[in-house]
Amino acid sequence: MKVLVTAGPTREKIDAVRFLTNRSTGKMGYALAEAARDAGHEVTLVSGPVALAVPRGITLVPVESAAEMAEAVKERAPQMALVIMCAAVADYRPKLVVAGKMKKREGDLVLELERTEDILKSLGRMKPDGQLLVGFAAETDDLLANAAEKLEKKNLDWICANDVGRSDIGFGSDENCVTLLGRDGRRYGIGPDTKRAVAEAILEIVTDSGQ
Repeated sequence: MKVLVTAGPTREKIDAVRFLTNRSTGKMGYALAEAARDAGHEVTLVSGPVALAVPRGITLVPVESAAEMAEAVKERAPQMALVIMCAAVADYRPKLVVAGKMKKREGDLVLELERTEDILKSLGRMKPDGQLLVGFAAETDDLLANAAEKLEKKNLDWICANDVGRSDIGFGSDENCVTLLGRDGRRYGIGPDTKRAVAEAILEIVTDSGQ
């Protein structure tokens, strides 16, 4: 099976030296990619900037911004049997990017932000017959309700509801605990366990559902 996984954060430039980003480390996405590889799948990993070793036996596509992630994913997704969008893609980016380094000045600085493309929603619209599309809902409040709404609105097959407000399983942790929701109403609690173990459980459930 051809599998596409996204991982890590994106960086949205403010000027030549500053950017907006988030706390994602990419550990969950990399665990999913490695688990899929070890299960015998052909894996492409589209990754934002992370401090992780390049996994062997996986095609790595490095990107930086949300726009680069969108381009890389939409180009490759139609050929994939399974797409797992685990990356923490920025929802907003600076409307104007300064070419050089922005100089410090008196008073406050106001940044005008604009929405980035909702990549998962785009994939839901272009999803070919037979493809499995899995998203992640990183939430701090109303976890399951927000995840269920995202599952329906974005035409997903599965969504992993991930409570990033918990310090023991949030960004940077080596462990995770998710609730996997299916479009058919199925629900699975996975973890707390290592991110690799959680990744293996997610893959087993999702790939079995496509058979």
